[in-house]
Amino acid sequence: MRSRAFQDGGPQKVVLCVHNAVWDRFSWCTIALAVQAFYIQFKWDHLLHVGNAVFQFRTGANSGLFPSCMAVPLLGTVMKERCRMAGIVFFERFGIVVASTGMIIALFLSVIALGITKPVPTNTCIISGIAGSLIIYTMKHSLTVSEVIEVLEVLLIFVYLSMILLYLLPRCFTPGEALLVLTGISFVLNQLIKRSLNVSESKGDPVDFFLMVVVVGVVLLGLFFTALFFFMDSGTWISSMFFHMMTAVLGLGVIMPWLYRLIKRNPMFWLYQFLSQTQTRVYLLAYWILLTVSACAVVLYQNAERSSGSKKHQASTIIRKYFHFIVVATYVPGLIYDRQLLYVAAVVCLGVFILLEYIRYFTIKPFGHWLRHLLSLFLDERDSGPLILTHIYLLLGMSLPVWLFPRPCAPKGTLPGAGALAPYSGVLAVGVGDSVASIFGSTMGEIRWPGTKKTFEGTMTSIFAQLIAVAIILIFDTAVDLNASYSWILASISLVSLLEAYTSQVDNLILPLYLQILLMA
Repeated sequence: MRSRAFQDGGPQKVVLCVHNAVWDRFSWCTIALAVQAFYIQFKWDHLLHVGNAVFQFRTGANSGLFPSCMAVPLLGTVMKERCRMAGIVFFERFGIVVASTGMIIALFLSVIALGITKPVPTNTCIISGIAGSLIIYTMKHSLTVSEVIEVLEVLLIFVYLSMILLYLLPRCFTPGEALLVLTGISFVLNQLIKRSLNVSESKGDPVDFFLMVVVVGVVLLGLFFTALFFFMDSGTWISSMFFHMMTAVLGLGVIMPWLYRLIKRNPMFWLYQFLSQTQTRVYLLAYWILLTVSACAVVLYQNAERSSGSKKHQASTIIRKYFHFIVVATYVPGLIYDRQLLYVAAVVCLGVFILLEYIRYFTIKPFGHWLRHLLSLFLDERDSGPLILTHIYLLLGMSLPVWLFPRPCAPKGTLPGAGALAPYSGVLAVGVGDSVASIFGSTMGEIRWPGTKKTFEGTMTSIFAQLIAVAIILIFDTAVDLNASYSWILASISLVSLLEAYTSQVDNLILPLYLQILLMA
C-alpha cells in the first residue's frame, strides 16, 4: 500500500517542481488546480478500478490525470511569459487563452469524476469548488469577452469530441492521455474555424495553417469513414475502392480548397516551392527518404524472422527503441539546418501515419491485412485498444516541441539560455532519454524505484545520455547559447527522467511537454 502511494505521488512531485519553475501571477490558479487535480486523480483511479468510468479506458495504468491536467496550463503560462518579455502582445494573450482553456477542461473532468463517484466525496467537492472559484475569478479579470467565448468554444468542442471518440475507440486511452489528445485536437479545430471565418484578419505563417488543416482533415476523415463503415463491410473490394475514392475526393475537394482559402495560393505549388527552395532542403529530403527505407527494412526483416521462427516471437525492447534512434537521426539535422522544413515534414508524416492506421483498422484492401500482420510484431501493453498508437505517439512526442515552439516570441529564432534547447525536448526526452532508460534498465537494471518496474540504473544512464546529447548539440548547432544555465538544464532533465520512471502513461507524449516547459521557464 505504501509503495502504491509512492508510485501515485511520483508525478505529482515532479509537476509541483515544474510549477515552482514557472511562478507568475497565474501561479495561485495553478496551485489551486494542482491541489484539486491531486485529489481528483484518486477518484478517477477508483472509478477505473471498480469499472464505473463513463467510457472504457486503457487497462493496466492509472488515470494519469494530475500530470495531464497541469501540462496545458503550464505550457500556456510559460508561453505567455516568454512572449511578454519579447513584447509580442498578440501571442502573450494567446498564451493566456491556452492556460485558461487547460484549466477549464481540467475542472470539467473534475466535475465528471465527482458526479459519478458514489458516495459523493464532500472534502474533494469543497477543494474543487474553491479551485474553480479562484480560477473563474482570475479569468474574469484576465480575459476579454471574446477570449472567454473562445475558451468556452474549445470546451464545447472537447465535450463533443470526447463523447464521440472515446465511444468509438474503447481502451485506447487513459483519462490523462485522452485529456491531452482531445484538448490538442479541440484547440486546433477551434483555431482553424476562427481563422477560416476571418481570413482577411488572420495572421500566421502558411506552415502553421498547414498543420491545422492536416490535423482537422484526418480527424474528420476518420469520423466520416467510421460512420460509413458502421453500415457496410469495410473489408470488401467495393468498400476499399470507395475508401480510396472518397479519400481523394475529400482531400482534393475539401482540404485543398480550405488550405487555399487560408494561404491564398495553390497548396500543391506552395508545397513544391517550399520543399525545393534551397539545396539544403533537397539534401535533407533525400537523407530522410534513406532513413525511411532503412526503417521499413527493419520492419520487414523482423517479420521475416517471425515467419521463420516461433509464432510467439515479438520484437524486443532494443528492436523497438531502434526506431527511436532512427527518429533522432531524422530530427537532429532538421533542427540544426532547417526547422521549417522539419515542421512541414512532421505534419506530412502525421497525416500519412494516421491514414495508414485507418487502412489497417478498417482492413482496406490491398494493404489492410498486410499492415495488421506487420505491425502486430511491435505491439506492447499500451496498444490494448482497436488502434495502434505507439508510432503516432512517438512522432507526436518528437514533433510537439517543434510545433509548439513560440517562434514569434523568439526574434532571433531561438530563446536565450536553456530555452534554446526547447525545440530539442522531444529528441532529449524521448529519442535519447526514454530509449536509453529502457535498454539499460531492461538489460542491466537491478535496483527498482519503489512501486514501479523502472530501475535506478536506467534513470541514471538516461540522465547521463541526455547530458551527452546536449554537449553534442552545442558542438553542431552554433545557434544554441546556453548562457551558463547548465545547472537548470541538469535539474530539468533529472526531473523529467524521474517522471518517466514513475508515470504509467504514454511517456512519448507527456515527457517532451514537461521538458519543454522546464527549459522555457
